[in-house]
Amino acid sequence: MKLYRDEKSNIEKRIKELSIKRWEKQPLEYPSAGSIFKRPKPDFYVGTTIEKLGLKGFSIGDAEISQKHAGFIINKGDATFSDVMSIIEYIKKIVKENYDEDLEVEPEVWK
Repeated sequence: MKLYRDEKSNIEKRIKELSIKRWEKQPLEYPSAGSIFKRPKPDFYVGTTIEKLGLKGFSIGDAEISQKHAGFIINKGDATFSDVMSIIEYIKKIVKENYDEDLEVEPEVWK
């Protein structure tokens, strides 16, 4: 990481721009564990792959693959651990069948 000095107003402007970009692209209006899967290789985008497979909006209970960014599993109300883990396993299975990639969960899972 490299830091650069700049005027306070420029830094505040950049922070605001990045915040707006995050709100536009990520489902921050719902609880989630953030991005669910690690990228298995540099040119393999998991969210885009899940979207191409038509899985945006797929849900089990109140856990849902986000319509905004398919790399997130959101809680639409009362999602359980089991709901979320079932979606994760389903995604892993479908991606393996279609792309022969083994996805690894990014957040630490405690059972």
